[in-house]
Amino acid sequence: MRVAGPKVSDLRDVEREIESNRHGGPFTSDLTGQEFWLVMDRGYVPVGFVLGNSVFSMGVSGGIATALRGLARGELKEYTQLMYDARELALARMKREAENLGADGIVGVNLEISHHGDIMEVTATGTAVRKDPEAAKSGSAAQVVLPV
Repeated sequence: MRVAGPKVSDLRDVEREIESNRHGGPFTSDLTGQEFWLVMDRGYVPVGFVLGNSVFSMGVSGGIATALRGLARGELKEYTQLMYDARELALARMKREAENLGADGIVGVNLEISHHGDIMEVTATGTAVRKDPEAAKSGSAAQVVLPV
C-alpha cells in the first residue's frame, strides 16, 4: 500500500506562508506585551509561533516489564529514557519549524507533558525570533531608574 504525500500546490502554499513571515507577515505568539518589548529592545523581531510535538508509547511488553519493576522501589529507567527521547524529538521539531521561518532562535519555550495510559505526549511551543540588523545598530533604549 502506498501513502500519498502532500500535493505540490500544498507545498507551494507552505513556501508562500514561510516567505510572507520572513518579510513581516502576521503571526501568532504567546509572548506577553512586556516580553515582546524586551525581545524587540534587544534587537530581535518575532517571526512566528513554533510548535514541536511527539507521542510515545511504551508498548505492551515494555509496559508490563516496567509495571512489574514498579512494584519495587527505584527508578523506572524505561520511562525515564522515554521522557528524554520524547522531549528531545519535540524540541528538534520545534527548532526545525523555526529554521523554516528563517529564525535565529526561539524565546518563551514551554514544554507540556501529558500522559494517557502508557502513552506520553510532549508538546514544545515558543516564539521564533530573528536578529534585526537595523535595531542592532541603534543599541538598547532600555533604562532602569532607581529612586535614591
